[in-house]
Amino acid sequence: MGQEAVRRRYLEINGEHPMTAADDAYVNRQYRELGELCSETGYEVEEVRDWMLAGRLPIPSYLRSDGAEMVPADLFAPVAEVGLDNVREWFVGQWADPATADEEWEAYLSGQYVCLHSVTPVTIQRKTELLQAIDRTSDPVELAAYVDELDALEPEFTGYDRLRFGGPVSRDTHITAVRQRLARAAESSPGAA
Repeated sequence: MGQEAVRRRYLEINGEHPMTAADDAYVNRQYRELGELCSETGYEVEEVRDWMLAGRLPIPSYLRSDGAEMVPADLFAPVAEVGLDNVREWFVGQWADPATADEEWEAYLSGQYVCLHSVTPVTIQRKTELLQAIDRTSDPVELAAYVDELDALEPEFTGYDRLRFGGPVSRDTHITAVRQRLARAAESSPGAA
């Protein structure tokens, strides 16, 4: 019952989009099956599903085409650090603005923070800072440095992500496109070989 309730919640948030073989392969490289991760870490899978449904931990980041619940390998890191009862307080306490903290907590619980290798308040905030810096920077050297740092924080994403998010993802808009723009500018600048 818990697995079906988690699946329904996942589909409410993400919509119904097909996972291709390429999507499944990507997810298998980047994420862990919930049941396997629970077995390895000593958590009971049904209890963890209950925590997800109660808004205490994020729901799965992906449902593979066979229905497997795929979660980050570090899903339980905040629980290990501060205890389950303190995860929300720890998380929101890392933002100065309470409204932003609440928004980020809800985004975290959605499981949709697939834009980061490791989803922590620090990496979430740094990604936001980098996106803003990329948007406002015109100096090519600074811009390239920001893009490189963002590239190190973000995974590749999948075609599925572009479907569920309704278009390009931050890697497309703030890494790939910016690098292409920088390359074109370098090619057309005086003195380019």
